[in-house]
Amino acid sequence: MLQRMEAQDEEFETRIRALEGWRAEKAGEEKRISTISAGAGGVVGGVVAVIVRVLGGG
Repeated sequence: MLQRMEAQDEEFETRIRALEGWRAEKAGEEKRISTISAGAGGVVGGVVAVIVRVLGGG
């Protein structure tokens, strides 16, 4: 019975570690997407500023 409990405990720990790894990976993806979005927003803002300046608005 003790061996069965230990085996179940090991299986549970394996599942927990897999879930933690998945969450960490997901958080990394979200951070990357956020960084890319911020960079793209900055580029678009810069382009708009140049266009406004060329057209004489700035």
